[in-house]
Amino acid sequence: MKSRKRKTLRLGVLLSGGGRTLANILEHVKAGKLPAEVAVVIASRDCQGVERARKAGLDVRIVLYKEIRNLQTYSERIGRFLDASKVQLVCLAGFLSYWKIPPRYEGRVMNIHPALLPRFGGEGMYGHHVHEAVLATGCKVSGCTVHFVDNEYDGGPIVVQRCVPVLEGDTPDALAERVFEQECIAYPEAIRLFAEGRLKIDGRVVRVLPG
Repeated sequence: MKSRKRKTLRLGVLLSGGGRTLANILEHVKAGKLPAEVAVVIASRDCQGVERARKAGLDVRIVLYKEIRNLQTYSERIGRFLDASKVQLVCLAGFLSYWKIPPRYEGRVMNIHPALLPRFGGEGMYGHHVHEAVLATGCKVSGCTVHFVDNEYDGGPIVVQRCVPVLEGDTPDALAERVFEQECIAYPEAIRLFAEGRLKIDGRVVRVLPG
């Protein structure tokens, strides 16, 4: 039987903030736990994540929407940087600008969301907004979701989910930290499955093929 394992996967990481998700991916790569390399980092603004990426010796591009003001042009510029770096999988890591995904990247873009989709997703639902909403509704369980990305906010097929309990007296900060611990497990797992060729998108469902 032919192995589904593939060569080192070339990643493009898109971020807008502190770069903790990028750092987590790099740690897994360095430890030999993830058959991947970060080929390029694209940031929507000059942020701490840019500094992290440069310290790691990565190729970094900053694409400011306010300097372009046209979604199509903005999206095409991002696509050109990804193409130039021969990216095979794009990982959104707290990327707060809207990127219109071109057909050639369909099924090759993932995102990590700090809640159990399809609840608490959509435009404006990011970071602490998500955790505040979870606490406000009295949910007893939260978690994170890795999903393929389409051109609808948080709407793509789910790859991996991990849960955490919502505790009595939780604050958004406390819940966020507990969820992030699970994000650090879930995202590398999803990337690894993709690298091994074990993910099959079947309509709205992602099927994990045996290893």
